[in-house]
Amino acid sequence: MPTIKDVALKAGVSVTTVSRVLNNRGYLSEELKKKVLLAMDELNYRPNELARSLSRSRSNIIGLIIPHVSHPFFGELTGYIEEHAYRNGCKLLLCNSWQDKHKELEYIDMLRSSRVDGIIMGSHTLEVEAYQQMNLPLVTFDRQISPDIPYVCSDNYLGGQLATTLLIEKGCRNIAHIGGHPGLNILSGLRAEAFANTAAAHHIQHTLLHTDDNSFDVAAYERLLAQLFREQPGIDGIFAGSDMIAAYALKACMERGRRVPGDVRIVGYDGIALRNMLGLPLSTIHQPIEAMGKLAVELIIRQVHGESVSAEYILPVELEEGATT
Repeated sequence: MPTIKDVALKAGVSVTTVSRVLNNRGYLSEELKKKVLLAMDELNYRPNELARSLSRSRSNIIGLIIPHVSHPFFGELTGYIEEHAYRNGCKLLLCNSWQDKHKELEYIDMLRSSRVDGIIMGSHTLEVEAYQQMNLPLVTFDRQISPDIPYVCSDNYLGGQLATTLLIEKGCRNIAHIGGHPGLNILSGLRAEAFANTAAAHHIQHTLLHTDDNSFDVAAYERLLAQLFREQPGIDGIFAGSDMIAAYALKACMERGRRVPGDVRIVGYDGIALRNMLGLPLSTIHQPIEAMGKLAVELIIRQVHGESVSAEYILPVELEEGATT
């Protein structure tokens, strides 16, 4: 492998000059830069990014830990985070935790060893102390860890209100919510809280069902829906905690001969692009996924530059009515 000394010899300059070109430091003529870059190209030289990060105290790499990259919401979110990181001169190092505590810890250690500038956390299996000990700029999604760590989320409570109110206004009188486990201590649990409060305020019969600790287990969605139709045969409205759960609710209705929206009305949450590819476009609570991803990147960069940031960033949601209500 060619070294920086080889580049200097090829270009007829000092090693220090090559280093200054690589790190864009000090005044250098365009002619000199071109000479060094041409030598690098001819030798197929690739600088050691870790060494460069050590010299400039920044790697321009942001770590992202999410539970499931295959999940449509996290797939879209990752795409927007990568795009906005790239626009700001940063690369993304993606880690897929699968809700595994040990795997998440290993990824955090790897990211710290790689000297990333900061970490965006979309997976939250660890205790608060583990995050506080990172000593890196950090942003979390949908979990409030401490007053010192900023988090980004959509207005989960308002979203739950909007979805439940829509079902009630459409005439539903026996409604259910299916969402993640309340013990996970994440802010998306406010969707279920809003559902229960809104239904109770209107004296509407309602049922709450939730997954286990793995809130992305699609087999659990089918079990919960089977349980719902078995225990509540008169169910006429479902507020799903995600568009994925809503899609499985639509599937369950079709398998049981329940017409949507004639017999059962369904509202999801997220606003993922795939919701319009299910035969019946889903009614959903749209959270601004792109804005959330962009904001997370900006918060990391602001912390890297020593700027102060707030602890709470709650973005607005919108009701988008499709064909399932």
